[in-house]
Amino acid sequence: MTPTELAPRFFIAVTVILIFCKGVAWLLGKAGQPAVVSEMLAGVLLGPSLLGLLLPDVQNALFPAPLLPVLYVVGQVGLVLFMFQAGYAFSAHRVTGLAGTAGVISLAGVTAPLVLGVLLVLVTAGAVPIRADGTSLGVSAAFVGVALAITAFPMLARIITEHGHAGTRHGTLSLASGAIDDMAAWIMLAAVLAFASGEAGPALVTAGGAVLFGLLLWLGGRTVTSTLMTHRALNDRARLLGTVALLFLVAWYTDEIGLYAVFGAFAVGVVMPRTDNTDRVVDTLTPVAATLFLPLFFTYSGLRTEFGLLGSLPVLLFALACVAVAIAGKFGACWAAARLRGEPSGVALRVGALMNARGLMQLIALNVGLEAGIVNPSLFTVLVLVALVTTLMTTPALSWIERREAQRPDDVRTPALAVSDS
Repeated sequence: MTPTELAPRFFIAVTVILIFCKGVAWLLGKAGQPAVVSEMLAGVLLGPSLLGLLLPDVQNALFPAPLLPVLYVVGQVGLVLFMFQAGYAFSAHRVTGLAGTAGVISLAGVTAPLVLGVLLVLVTAGAVPIRADGTSLGVSAAFVGVALAITAFPMLARIITEHGHAGTRHGTLSLASGAIDDMAAWIMLAAVLAFASGEAGPALVTAGGAVLFGLLLWLGGRTVTSTLMTHRALNDRARLLGTVALLFLVAWYTDEIGLYAVFGAFAVGVVMPRTDNTDRVVDTLTPVAATLFLPLFFTYSGLRTEFGLLGSLPVLLFALACVAVAIAGKFGACWAAARLRGEPSGVALRVGALMNARGLMQLIALNVGLEAGIVNPSLFTVLVLVALVTTLMTTPALSWIERREAQRPDDVRTPALAVSDS
């Protein structure tokens, strides 16, 4: 398909995606689900799990194979811009005394699902056809453990923003813990891929690249971004252009070292100075990213999901076990860790509910594993189900916590902020 032929296909596909996402968002909005969940589910419905099952010719016409890389790249733009905004919102308050708690929560949220996932695969070895050809049991078990350890950091950030939890104690703890959680999980994923390929290089590149990136941010990040936002020779258009260029440069670097572009974009947002100029840049980029670009990325992920593979009873039972292990390992462990650090029950429950969402980042990890040949279609589908269930339950869980606290008038609610503005 030539570029001239691909362009009109792209336009009609984007039109269908945006309208369909809006319709699903309207329906799920009545149940209190945020738009991010609607976009994720809409992508699955537009793929082989529903549209491809009912009207395969229509799906193939709407989303021909040459169009998928275009959807991925354009969706990446939205993901980078949104995570920049999330990082900027995160930096609105200076966290005081939460770093230690966030570290403990993250450690628990990675370790528990990792161990439980590995044990589940080892216990069910040979009974469930989830191992890709040529993949050892150890690699399969490690991959499932890492996949269950991932938190959907971009989704978490967007749910926190859309539900008004930005700046709250549980929102701040969840963002900080989720950032640490996913960085650790991606380093572990690189290690699994390296072990599967027999090479240690990818894991070393990721770990070393992350350390170098942190040093560069610490030594020069504030200086570069402050100059960009406050230099008198720059107007608003120049600041916007410079910000986008910086974002894409950092996104390229973090993608190349295996940490994924979202972390670079989030980090740039964190080190941006809080000025009126920065506010205008963020306010210009955010609506376009959230409204136009992000739905394309979720649709791309959904187009690679096929729930028909759950028709096998062993696979279905394994999927249900994975869901149970994922919830116990992430929600339960993060809740317990927060309580052990002295957080009130309401805060601990909210942190557990938010950290439990897998969504986008798990989908990304699954696609990486599929392309690397260590994930077969059955395992891919099982873990997509885990991502959907754990993400869809986030809003109902938060609502339940609110109702639970409302029924206890003697409780003194945790103050929204345990941070100080500056």
